[in-house]
Amino acid sequence: MRKVAIIRKSELKKMSAEELEKKLAELRMELLKLNAQRAVGASVNPGRLRETKKTIARILTYLNLNRR
Repeated sequence: MRKVAIIRKSELKKMSAEELEKKLAELRMELLKLNAQRAVGASVNPGRLRETKKTIARILTYLNLNRR
């Protein structure tokens, strides 16, 4: 699995709404896979779970700010 990159505010500003939606879908799929691994008892890095959730929240926040 690939490493989750922290997306900075400056990077979010440069991305279009379509790119943000695509990245959001990608991260949600990754979170789903991580949660499934955790549920079956596989070793999952908790920091990776936390960072994925925070990145999803950042993208959603930025998308909602742009819609206003």
